[in-house]
Amino acid sequence: MTAPADIRVRRAGRTNWRWVVAVVCAIGLAINYIDRSAISVSLPYMTKDFDITPGEQGLILSAFSWSYAVMQIPAGSLIDKFGERVMFGASVFVWSACTGATFLVSSFAMLFGLRLGLGIGESGAYPASAKTVSRWFPQRERARATSVYDSGARIGSAIATPVIAGIIGLWGWRWVFLIAGVLGILWALGWWGLYRRPELVDSIGEEEMAIINEGRAEEERAAAAAGTEKAIPVIVLLRKRAVWAMMIGFFCVNFAVTFFLTWFPTYLVDERGFDLLKLGAFGAIPPICSIIGSWSGGLINDALLKRGWTVTRVRKTCLVVGMLLCAVIGGAAFVPTAGLALALMSVSYFGSAFTIVTIWCLPADFVPASTVGVLGGTQNFFSNIGSALNPIVIGFLYGATGAFGLPLLLSGAVSILGALVFAFMLPRVEQIDFSRDVVAV
Repeated sequence: MTAPADIRVRRAGRTNWRWVVAVVCAIGLAINYIDRSAISVSLPYMTKDFDITPGEQGLILSAFSWSYAVMQIPAGSLIDKFGERVMFGASVFVWSACTGATFLVSSFAMLFGLRLGLGIGESGAYPASAKTVSRWFPQRERARATSVYDSGARIGSAIATPVIAGIIGLWGWRWVFLIAGVLGILWALGWWGLYRRPELVDSIGEEEMAIINEGRAEEERAAAAAGTEKAIPVIVLLRKRAVWAMMIGFFCVNFAVTFFLTWFPTYLVDERGFDLLKLGAFGAIPPICSIIGSWSGGLINDALLKRGWTVTRVRKTCLVVGMLLCAVIGGAAFVPTAGLALALMSVSYFGSAFTIVTIWCLPADFVPASTVGVLGGTQNFFSNIGSALNPIVIGFLYGATGAFGLPLLLSGAVSILGALVFAFMLPRVEQIDFSRDVVAV
């Protein structure tokens, strides 16, 4: 309840602590994606030390996604139980320790194990960010807040390629992982020390607290009436069509976007003939476009809501348009030059980020605050099966054909499937009525 906030003496005037919190989440996710991208940028050079085959490369690139996917629902449940302060910090600390330890790897088995550990640690990042935004922002601002923290992931991807390439050129690939691991541990210590829920932060002004609590009382009364003050069990969530549409649609976008986090540097080096300098310079272009896509998703979602569009019309329009833009990755299979391929991939990465911002608004749209972490973890679990399959499937197709044409076409087709799911399977976007389900459980 919001009572503790009401009895505190707050100063008059405008404060913007909620946006500071969103930026701090963005920094955490930037580190997250630097750590994810470290392996894909470093892998072409690590193979010289370990003599890793294309099939083994696919296993290494997918190992993270398997453990990441499996841990999504447990992570979401732990976040709802222990709170975002404890679990977000723990998540960052675990994945950063695994990243830093990669400095010491000497075999395929060690590298594979640490990638599994990375996935376990990173599983809490997005559900914790979604939970934080649901606690600090009213619905009318959540898309922009989501775009802020999600853009951290895109910024991490954008800076990862040139920065990691530079570190490799100066000191070798091992130092990439040590530096990234130390950054993450420092962030986790700062989060634990500084983050508090809004009702416990005295420096929040009256005006900002009113914005944070906008519509909160109605949400809490509705949750109490439905008996959903506590987190709704996953088995109940899985009975809902909306949840399945979220999971399948997210699967499709993650299948496509994982190419950029895994095989994209190898594609530029092997298929388009990029050297380390070109990889660092031009490989950052699609991730930069994804940053713009993330910001655009947040701004357009909230702007359309402000213009009077219904939540359903806003969310479904943004989801479908974003997925169709993402699908243009398939066109890169047909273009003759690296420049055209980069242009199409930039549009695709823009579209995927645009879509993902909207997807991460859906948990708070569909369920009460007590269940945002669980639902976020549930949809992210299924979506990351797509992330886990992508590097294996692409590795197999690339190994069998010696080219990336078929994998790119497949990614485009899966994106179109996602657009169809969001258009026709996702129901009206509103709080789901769980009253009968909770009574039954």
